[in-house]
Amino acid sequence: MSSDETDQAIEVGMEIPQASQHAGGVQGSWNIMYHPHPPTSRVCPLSSTVSILTPPGSQISQASNMLTAEYGTASNIKSRVNRQSVLAAITSTQQKLKLYNRVPDNGLCVFVGTVLNDEGKEKKISFALEPFKPINTSLYMCDSRFHVEALEELLETDSKWGFIIIDGNGSLFGTLSGNTREIVHKFTVDLPKKHGRGGQSALRFSRLREEARRNYVRKVAELAVQHFITNDKVNVAGLVLAGSAELKTDLSGSDLFDPRLLAKVVKVVDVSYGGENGFNQAIELAADSLANVKFVQEKKLIQKYFDEIATDSGKYCFGITDTLKALDMGAVETLIVWENLDIVRNTLRNAAGEEVIVYSNPNDKDREKFIDKATGTEMDPSAEPQLLLEWFAEKYKDFGASLEFVTNKSQEGSQFVKGFGGIGGILRYKLAFETLGDDEDEDEFYDSDGDSGAWSSLPLRFSADV
Repeated sequence: MSSDETDQAIEVGMEIPQASQHAGGVQGSWNIMYHPHPPTSRVCPLSSTVSILTPPGSQISQASNMLTAEYGTASNIKSRVNRQSVLAAITSTQQKLKLYNRVPDNGLCVFVGTVLNDEGKEKKISFALEPFKPINTSLYMCDSRFHVEALEELLETDSKWGFIIIDGNGSLFGTLSGNTREIVHKFTVDLPKKHGRGGQSALRFSRLREEARRNYVRKVAELAVQHFITNDKVNVAGLVLAGSAELKTDLSGSDLFDPRLLAKVVKVVDVSYGGENGFNQAIELAADSLANVKFVQEKKLIQKYFDEIATDSGKYCFGITDTLKALDMGAVETLIVWENLDIVRNTLRNAAGEEVIVYSNPNDKDREKFIDKATGTEMDPSAEPQLLLEWFAEKYKDFGASLEFVTNKSQEGSQFVKGFGGIGGILRYKLAFETLGDDEDEDEFYDSDGDSGAWSSLPLRFSADV
């Protein structure tokens, strides 16, 4: 393995759906979910990448023997450049497998090869991953890109719930998976209304009205099968029926409704609206039944945060400056961070040899914060820039906090991102930040040495408007 080769082994042992759980193995799962350049996006014009997926129960020797056979086959490639590239990738993969004496409990994924980076330069890369849940796929692929489709499927860990919103004006079919709400299909209908006119034809009008209702229920039942049953299996964990009239009850009690879907009905709720507004209301009313859905958990978490602010309890913080102060004091019980927060943590060294932490964002072109105030020259980096998200994923336990990633897809999440910068926390006890004095400037205070774990004085400069 050459010196410029990226050699990274990631072991992921926790589940992802709940942020507090996936935070337990959050460093590995964060790399899988939020890595800015996932392996699948790395492409090389030559067949110089090797992807191996080994399911639990397999033997390392099986993969090694297969690579030995592939090495002999690759030796016959006519193109010298391509042959050498493939042989080098197979050799590196064999060396990587030697680090394991058995296949981990959840299986083993190995990605080795030469890829082109964003600057068009070749770079050797080597990943060894134990997935956070067992894989049932066995794969060997030598190609111009890494094949991570099986890992992408594992990330779809949140249960998917189906919703049918039905009333006299139309129906909507939707799904809720994790924090993602999707409208699958919707249509409108014009049902005849009840009236007292008709004279001798009143019974005929009544029969026509009942026939139209039955045809409408039949159509909804057929569309439910079309959208929620795939390959003769129900593709949702549960089904919620909602509506503003008796049509939802007629649907659930109708012999036209597929028994497989009827068995999956977890709740029937009354909503005041139809369409998308009814869909949103149904999610709220069915929250007890969908308590494990991340979307609902996220709304409850951020609402709890907002409640602390509304009551002016003082047990909250927001923004980089106050949040890091509270973390430093061990006061943060729950750290809440937007999953797409793009703040970068820069570790620099000034002329006096002291480490200075500067926070910036990719679009920030102001270099003044990187200037040593004592000498007027730009400070040298002492470590690679790191996303603040990644730093939180690595260090949150050191501060005694739990870590929750949230999105901006819910109304509460969007308000948290836009109004509070996407970073904040719920505190264990009240803190008066206005009384916490700074040691140097208003934009500086002291943090811990993340490498040694000991507390030391590192001036922090905050450059992002969060």
